[in-house]
Amino acid sequence: MSEIKRPAHLEAEKNPIEKFQQFWEQNGKMLSTVLVILVLVVGGYLGYKNWIKDPNEAKATEAMFRAEEYFKMDSTRLALNGDNVNAGFLKIISRYSGTRAANLASFYAGSCYLKLGDFNNAVKYLKDFSSSVEQVQIRAFGLLGDAYSELNKRSEAADQYKKAGTYFEKDDLFSPEYLFRAGYLYESMGKNQEAIEMYRIIKDKYPASQRGYDIDKYLARLGVIAGK
Repeated sequence: MSEIKRPAHLEAEKNPIEKFQQFWEQNGKMLSTVLVILVLVVGGYLGYKNWIKDPNEAKATEAMFRAEEYFKMDSTRLALNGDNVNAGFLKIISRYSGTRAANLASFYAGSCYLKLGDFNNAVKYLKDFSSSVEQVQIRAFGLLGDAYSELNKRSEAADQYKKAGTYFEKDDLFSPEYLFRAGYLYESMGKNQEAIEMYRIIKDKYPASQRGYDIDKYLARLGVIAGK
């Protein structure tokens, strides 16, 4: 009786287990190394988040409460430096660096220094702050403009005011005011086209604002006729 042979294409195929064994023999060491690194990275991140980052965030948020209370009461130095028991914004920034609370403390610290007339430190801390909340970020840009203006850095101040005025179009409270300040500074530096651009935005987008009511006279003195 003749031997029954398997088709040639089936003879060529290897058992899946044999294929896996061969693959592991060739690549197992590399895959094991990658797996160990992945476990270490994921485990390290989870450990950092659960045992360091989250507890620090909670402590920083708790520490912010008293400092914010001092800020609301206009006790500027206590808000900035703290008292004998509670941390101020500066200590929160250094102690809880990288937390959301420390980021917000930079905004408050910049505001405090602006009130105290220390404009260089106001710039330093306001530049370190950033927020995804448009209304808060507008204020940070605007306060930074104020600090530069007090330092007689008109170009930097105008640019910050412009950034504040054009950052969030739906804001009709601060935007027209900062646009006006930008335009006024550009005008004082002889940058009339930049000034006209700022004034036109006020006229077109914020005509009902306080600055919008009399913006035509500022455009007129730059040679822009009303209605054109």
